[in-house]
Amino acid sequence: MEIVRSQRRNGSDGSAGAASLPLYKSAPSLEVRLEEFERCAIDRLRVLKAISDGLSRGKKPEEMDNLVGELWRANMKHQDVDETLRKDIISHFALRLVYCREEEMRRWFLSMETALFRYRFRLQDAEAQKSIMNELQLQYNVLSHAEYETLKDKLIQAARSVNSTSNPETVFYKVPFEDVPDLVASRRVFLLKGFAFVPRNQVVSLVCTIFRSNISKALALTNRKWRATIHDQEKDRLAPIVEALGNSYLGPDYSQPRECAEISLKDINQLASSSFPLCMRHLFGKLKEDHHLKHGGRMQLGLFLKGVGLKLEDALAFWRAEFSQKVGAERFDKEYAYSIRHNYGKEGKRTDYTPYSCQKIIMSTPSTGDHHGCPFRHFSEENLRAALNKMGVGGRAMDDIMDKVRNRHYQLACTLTFEATHAASCETGINHPNQYFVESRKIFQSKNQQNQQNQQSQPAA
Repeated sequence: MEIVRSQRRNGSDGSAGAASLPLYKSAPSLEVRLEEFERCAIDRLRVLKAISDGLSRGKKPEEMDNLVGELWRANMKHQDVDETLRKDIISHFALRLVYCREEEMRRWFLSMETALFRYRFRLQDAEAQKSIMNELQLQYNVLSHAEYETLKDKLIQAARSVNSTSNPETVFYKVPFEDVPDLVASRRVFLLKGFAFVPRNQVVSLVCTIFRSNISKALALTNRKWRATIHDQEKDRLAPIVEALGNSYLGPDYSQPRECAEISLKDINQLASSSFPLCMRHLFGKLKEDHHLKHGGRMQLGLFLKGVGLKLEDALAFWRAEFSQKVGAERFDKEYAYSIRHNYGKEGKRTDYTPYSCQKIIMSTPSTGDHHGCPFRHFSEENLRAALNKMGVGGRAMDDIMDKVRNRHYQLACTLTFEATHAASCETGINHPNQYFVESRKIFQSKNQQNQQNQQSQPAA
């Protein structure tokens, strides 16, 4: 797939054979504008990130089916079937380039693409599914009538243990058990002498195993190409877009205060203890303790404070009060004040810089002596538990949070922390530190208003 500044329409990817579901075997012969490349990637990323959130929240299969269907219609589907297919292909290969670059990114992309493929495969009719299986060279034998009759009772028993209300399946595939690890792990198939007997309505697992393997190999190959040639060849044109997409945040803009008044210096200590997310609370505490933060910490905390409403004059006073205790006021004005004014768009290119999103913070790589980054990813388990305890988190909530951390669901761990410390649900999930702050202030303001109303409604003594 060639990325160009002007678009010329060509045919679409033929890798799906007769079916309408692409298998993304190889990049198609398309010329794509940079703008279309980025737009398609962002739309598909919305789908994948919402799938990730749904899965990490433990949504049931039928809930996930409804969610993915709504996401696909809202972000990817076009009235013209050919246009839908074109966008499908462009967006997949665009994100493959974005997410091939690091192991954790590859793992996430692979899991989400497989989950999306699983849903879409189940929507195909029997003929299309068979075509896809042929395209993937799945030459499994259907269990003969004689073998079926011999194992009938055990096959039906295994099927009913999964879904007792469904009619028993009569068509089974006999496959090596290692080809359907998800079915074996969840005990959804009958096993005998190294073979799994997969009912036709579970054949999606066979297909997804091969699909996942193919995409995994393709990601590794794309990574080698990116490092060897593409990055250097496209360092001034495509590479900046690819790298930005890897840290992309798709939610509201928090470059300016949202839904809350400007904060003042006299309130900042109280707000830090009540409404800062753990990443910012940690930075704030280290600043108060050491009276200094390295560049990464200053940027992460400084832009966050800007986004929650700390004015430039107060920001300068805040940082000067802390840094002057260690480096002196004169050195602060000479070496550090410029960067603070720069973040507020008052120096250099006059850019209005945006606070860091969760994704950007998670993907950062703090080194020794740094305090920025995401505590849920970068802290040891012992340090994370201690930090959460200071926030008042314990018991079942602590166990749930640590479980999400172990499974690399860092944003969901932050969401559960918010819910535990505010005794309120956060249905949308935490995707940005400034979102955490805004939602926290809404809850406290609502409680304050309720308390005032209760006091006013009480009869005078």
